[in-house]
Amino acid sequence: MLQHDNDVGRKGPSRRGLLTAAGVMATAAGASALLSGCGAARASGNTLQFWNFYAPQQTPDPAVKRQAQWFIDLVDAWNAGHETQIELVYVPQSTYTNGFKLPSAFAAGSGPDIFLLSPGDFLRYYNGGVLTDLTPYVDREVIDDYGDNLDSRTVDGKVYALPMEVEPLALYYSVDAWEAAGLSEGDIPTTWDQLLDVGDRLRTDTRAGLVFETNPGYYQNFTWYPFLWQGGGEVLDRDGNVAFDSRATRQALQLWKDAVEHGIAPRTLPAAGDVISAFRGGNVAIWQQGIWQVSSFRSYAPDFRYGVFKLPVPPGGEYTTALGGWSFCANSLGRNPEVAAEFCGWALGRMTEECIDRMVSWCTEAKSDVAPRLTALERGAAAGGYDFWAMKKFRDEIAPGGRAEPRYPPVVYKAISDAIQGTMLAGRGVDSEAERAAQSIEAYTRSYEGASLV
Repeated sequence: MLQHDNDVGRKGPSRRGLLTAAGVMATAAGASALLSGCGAARASGNTLQFWNFYAPQQTPDPAVKRQAQWFIDLVDAWNAGHETQIELVYVPQSTYTNGFKLPSAFAAGSGPDIFLLSPGDFLRYYNGGVLTDLTPYVDREVIDDYGDNLDSRTVDGKVYALPMEVEPLALYYSVDAWEAAGLSEGDIPTTWDQLLDVGDRLRTDTRAGLVFETNPGYYQNFTWYPFLWQGGGEVLDRDGNVAFDSRATRQALQLWKDAVEHGIAPRTLPAAGDVISAFRGGNVAIWQQGIWQVSSFRSYAPDFRYGVFKLPVPPGGEYTTALGGWSFCANSLGRNPEVAAEFCGWALGRMTEECIDRMVSWCTEAKSDVAPRLTALERGAAAGGYDFWAMKKFRDEIAPGGRAEPRYPPVVYKAISDAIQGTMLAGRGVDSEAERAAQSIEAYTRSYEGASLV
């Protein structure tokens, strides 16, 4: 695979390319209209904008409110000691993750100065030339402190995004529903067949036995990858060759297809995707989710009895989960890329006590995550941040078998997404969809020029 030359003289980004690569055709006027929503006006004067999706007033969940307050406190601390000020701009999470708002803003030349970015969407923005090299703004010891958690955000040894968290996936279940179905801890499934069997026993006319993500997007792909990997499958092999059309791909697609077609998993998410409400309302028995739900259960449903178990594996397979998590990025075409990059380094990239404590606070107090830096993970553990049974289970049993979320560009992501949607919800065959997706990815990679896809 060709690698981007990251020197100063490289060719500038194509703003339209940021959109067309995702299959989105938008005019600058249309992008400006998008920007007018959610209060995202362009910063003025000596102020930089930081786009995120943690709005304090838009949720009844105390955990999410604490997360929003963490961002407020972070920006207040910066603003108190720096001439250039940071302004928080809140974008609804569904719009931020699967909508056109962020790529449209960049295409219109109005992208945020600082923004949150998932590994899955990294290459869209790196190849578009809008990510600032953060390496000069990060303490050298911090890069070692992050370890492998920087790999998916690094190109040619340079860091373009700083992770704030690591988020492994697992399966949550309702203890009450479990016991009512006559199940015990000995029935915790360890294989895919057992998972479907248990889900079938747990389902009722009003309760889904098992929930997989149904909405197309980077998040759905993220939740599906572990099932591909467990069977030894890959989208691309280590040399960058397309490997999607495989037995492992077919069986992973078949698992989700069978769960839906046999009525074990629903076609739409219970409670409109509100996990805690769905569990409390008795609308779901098992739901694949990440470590972030621990904080919501503890604050929003403290008396609800739930359990967590590792993702089961196929015959002959090996346990694997996916490790997600958001990062801070600085816009290289923004109002002041140097200050934006300095903010990212100041927030997450120092060896100071304050910076380490900030990450500990995010991962064990405001939210529930595995800290991506070893110093923060050790300090959080010493302070009791991983003593709670669910946090301990995620850290000690679930996360160690994890792989980082891949950083495939939009065309590759879309081919995989179409295969998942086509088999899971549209009734198409797994053979044809695996082959079609592989052909689409192969055609794209033949002319791809950008950072390594693997």
